[in-house]
Amino acid sequence: MLYSSFHEKFPAIAEKETRSVTIINNPELPSDTYVLLESYCSDADCDCRRVFLSVLSEKRSKILAVIAFGWEKKAFYAKWLGGGDPQSIKEIQGPALNLASPQSEYASSLLKLVSSVVLKDSKYVTRLKDHYKIYKQNIRKNIQDEESTDNSNIVPFSRNIGRNMACPCGSGKKFKKCCLTKT
Repeated sequence: MLYSSFHEKFPAIAEKETRSVTIINNPELPSDTYVLLESYCSDADCDCRRVFLSVLSEKRSKILAVIAFGWEKKAFYAKWLGGGDPQSIKEIQGPALNLASPQSEYASSLLKLVSSVVLKDSKYVTRLKDHYKIYKQNIRKNIQDEESTDNSNIVPFSRNIGRNMACPCGSGKKFKKCCLTKT
């Protein structure tokens, strides 16, 4: 699965709705503002219902943790995975550090902060779900647009066009040598 940034596709929405957390006095984390950048699966056929939250330190201009969050119930992921392997479901459902991404020494503390504060905000979780929906709709629309563009040069067969008549596409060739084979 490939993930891409929500901000790339919807910069205006991301500009208004990207979440950040400012930490001033926390023994586990340096004082800083941490920005949560959303990424979603770019596979149009996938319905994983997950987000990857890259936690960016403003002071360091560096991503310190990548947290995967699947908001559906375990039963959804069991069905989605095609089985009930508890370990696989645990890795997908709920907040967890993404094991495939580089993590800093603060990753565990950031996971705890995001889990206990940010993801407890039901309005924020609803916003993530909404972002997922519009992101997936955009991916599917782009694929449909590409498919319709690929077929734009096909001239539909008409019973009024004879094989030896000039092709209606304007090529100057006979229909049988031009678009007949494309119908």
